[in-house]
Amino acid sequence: MNWNAFALSLRLAASVTAILLVLGLPLAYWLARLRWRWKFLLEAVVALPLVLPPTVLGFYILVMTGPRTWIGRLYENWSGSTLPFTFAGLLVASVLYSMPFAVQPFAAGFAAVDARLIEAAAVYGAGSWKTFARVVLPLSVSSVVTGAVLSFAHTLGEFGVVLMVGGNIPGVTRTVSIDIYDSVQSLDFRSANQTALVLLLFSFGLLSATYAWNRRAAGALLEGGIRP
Repeated sequence: MNWNAFALSLRLAASVTAILLVLGLPLAYWLARLRWRWKFLLEAVVALPLVLPPTVLGFYILVMTGPRTWIGRLYENWSGSTLPFTFAGLLVASVLYSMPFAVQPFAAGFAAVDARLIEAAAVYGAGSWKTFARVVLPLSVSSVVTGAVLSFAHTLGEFGVVLMVGGNIPGVTRTVSIDIYDSVQSLDFRSANQTALVLLLFSFGLLSATYAWNRRAAGALLEGGIRP
């Protein structure tokens, strides 16, 4: 069992989840409240990583962040290093790849909030973001938790995108999924099984705890006379 690879994956998943909470919550709220004829195009862009093969997405991220692009040159001038085959490159790729797993549950929760509550907050003088913080977000906490956990678990098991963008550098970009692949390639099935079993149990426990918490939260809302 390669605990260094597992620790790297946990660090990556936690970082991605934190970034998606910061970026995904306002994006999801904007999409949920947006009334525009061509809104479906924006929703399609956000959902695109769900249907694109990871190698395709990884390839374009690799090209987009390469040293010959303005993004790559800007980052290299700022940090002194390139994005591809670094942890920072993995972070960028993972945020883009896991975005729909966070934004879609967020947006679904926000859209389910009774519009009359939002209108009442506006009548009492609450601004858009104050309404979001004090009305919409508390009533959507189950969706926010679900989106955060799904993005964390999805990032933890990534393979194609991280391999394309980060390669396989021990201690830098070798995540737990790549370590499993390496073990299978070297016919070390015992090590592959140990690592895969730990990942399986961890992911199952995380999702089970999330669904149990959401069920209790929904029950508490119903007992309080508020519909989730």
